[in-house]
Amino acid sequence: MPDKKEYQVLLYYNYVHIEDPEQFAKDHLQYCKDLELKGRILVAQEGINGTVSGTVEQTNAYMEAMHNDPRFADMAFKVDEHDGHAFKKMHVRPRNELVTLRLEDDINPNQTTGTHLKPKEFFKAMQDENTIVLDARNDYEFDLGHFRGAIRPDIETFRELPEWVKENRDLIEGKRILTYCTGGIRCEKFSGWLVKEGFEDVAQLHGGIVTYGKDPEVQGELWDGQCYVFDERISVPVNHKEHVVVGVDYFDGQPCERYANCANPPCNRQMICSEENEHKYLRGCSHECRTSPRNMYVQEHGLTEEEVQERLNKIEEEKNQTV
Repeated sequence: MPDKKEYQVLLYYNYVHIEDPEQFAKDHLQYCKDLELKGRILVAQEGINGTVSGTVEQTNAYMEAMHNDPRFADMAFKVDEHDGHAFKKMHVRPRNELVTLRLEDDINPNQTTGTHLKPKEFFKAMQDENTIVLDARNDYEFDLGHFRGAIRPDIETFRELPEWVKENRDLIEGKRILTYCTGGIRCEKFSGWLVKEGFEDVAQLHGGIVTYGKDPEVQGELWDGQCYVFDERISVPVNHKEHVVVGVDYFDGQPCERYANCANPPCNRQMICSEENEHKYLRGCSHECRTSPRNMYVQEHGLTEEEVQERLNKIEEEKNQTV
C-alpha cells in the first residue's frame, strides 16, 4: 500500500442563497487563512464554488465546519490526496455569478436543470446510438482530455456556449444530450439552459469528470487523455483502465500532455508543449510573443539579446528547411 499523503485538495460547489456575498467572502477568507488553507473560492447570491488545499487535518476541519452550516449541510466535497498545497495563496471573491454565462434570463439550477446521471448511468448512456455527448468546457480543457466521441464546441470561454448551441442546433436536435464538465457546476446551469431552450432529453454527469474518474466500478472508462484542473497540478488522471494520450504539442504536433502559458503576459495563451519546445520557442506561441519586450521566459532565464537572437535564428532556419 502506498503511503497516505499528508495534504488534500477539495473541490466543491453549492447553489444556495447567500444574503450578503461581500461580507460572506470577507469573513470566509479570514476563516480559511486561520485554518492555513490555500485556494480559490467564488461567492455569489446564488451560492459558493471553491477549490482549496491544506493538510488532511485542515481540510477535514473545513469540511466539518461547512457541513455544520445549514446552507451547506448537504454539500458534496470531491477529495484528492496530494503532496502539498495546490495553490500559492488564498482568495475568496464575491461575484455576480458562480459560472459566467451572462444570460438575459438567468437559470436557477434548483428549479431547472438536466437529469443527474451517476457515473455508471452516464457510461451506459454514452453508448446509446441516439445520444450525443457535449463537452461544456473550454477548448483548451477539451484538447487535453475528453470523453471518447464527445463534441468539442469551438469556444474559448463558457459564456460562448449558448451561442454555439444556437448556431449548431442541427447537430444535436432530436438527440439525447449528455453534458459534462470538471466538477459539475457548469453543467447545472448549462443543462438547465438547454431544457429551457426546448431540448427535451437533457442529462448531466453528476459530480463531473472528477467523480467519474473516482468511481470504483466505471474507473474512468471511455475517457481519453487527462482532466484539466484549475490549480498547480494542471491535470489529473481519469481513466484507470487504459490511458490514451489525445493532447498534441502546439509546436510540432507530437503527443503531449504538458501545459504551459505563453510567456507574453498580454497573450497568456494556454498551449500544450513539451519542456524541450518550451525552451526552444522561448515559451512564446508566436514570433510576436517570443520577441515581445515583456516575454517572461527571457526574463526568468536571464537571456541576453544575443542568446534570444540565436534561438530565433534557429527557429527561422528550421522553418525555411521545411518549406
